[in-house]
Amino acid sequence: MTSPSLRVDLNADMGEAFGPWPMGNDAALLKIVTSANIACGFHAGDPDVMARTMRLAVQNGVGIGAHPGFPDLQGFGRRRMSLGADSLANAVRYQLGAAQAMARAAGGTVRHFKLHGALSNMATEDPELARICFGVARAVAPEIILMVLAATGMEAVARDMGGPYAAEIFADRAYNEDASLVDRSLPGAVIHDADAAATRVVAMVRDGAILTASGARIPTRIDTICLHGDTAEAVAIASATRAALCDAGIAVQAL
Repeated sequence: MTSPSLRVDLNADMGEAFGPWPMGNDAALLKIVTSANIACGFHAGDPDVMARTMRLAVQNGVGIGAHPGFPDLQGFGRRRMSLGADSLANAVRYQLGAAQAMARAAGGTVRHFKLHGALSNMATEDPELARICFGVARAVAPEIILMVLAATGMEAVARDMGGPYAAEIFADRAYNEDASLVDRSLPGAVIHDADAAATRVVAMVRDGAILTASGARIPTRIDTICLHGDTAEAVAIASATRAALCDAGIAVQAL
C-alpha cells in the first residue's frame, strides 16, 4: 500500500464546445476531477460555454483554471503559430482576463493557469516564450498557480520565477525521453485504454517518475494529472484513474 501522505490533483481540459457544436462530457467529468482547465475562446469555447462550464465547476467544488491557447479555432490550438512578444502577451492577457470575469460571475475564482496545445508545446522548448506567458499571468494574478509540464524547460522557468506552480503529467499521452509528449501524428501518442492509463498513472505517481514510451524513467515532482476532455474515453479514463489512485492509497485532492 502506498503511503497515505501521497496526494495528487486530477485535472481535465474542458469548456471546448462552440455554439451548437458539442465537445466532450464536461458535466460528467466535473463529478470526477478536482481541477478544470477551461478554454478561453481562442482555441475553443465561447462566452456561453465558459459561463456554463464555470458554473458547473463551482457547483461541484472543482478548481477553475484559465486555459489560453493560440487564436486557432479551426485547428483547435494544435497548430504552431509565430506571434510577436507583444501580441503573444496581449493574447494571453486577454484570455486570462476573460476567464477571471466569467469565473467571478459564476461565483468562483481562477485559481490556476495552464497553456494549451501548440502554445504549451512551444513553451517547453522556448524558455523566453514561457517567461512571456507566465509573466503575464503573474502580472494579472500574482498568486495564480502555474500548471506546467513536469520535468521540462517550462517547469524550470516556473521554478526560477518563484511563486506557486504545479508539475503536471498526462494520463492519456505517451512521452518522449526528454519528457515532451509524443507527437499526436504518431501511433500510440494518445492512450485510449482506460485501465492501461490508470495503471500507468499509479506507477508514475508512486515512483515519482514519468514513464516514457521507450520504457525510460524520468524522476520528477508530480502534483497533478491531466486527461483531455475531448476524447471519447475521457470519462472512462477519469473514473478509472481516480479509482486506481484511491485503491493505491493516493489521495485525490485539489491543488
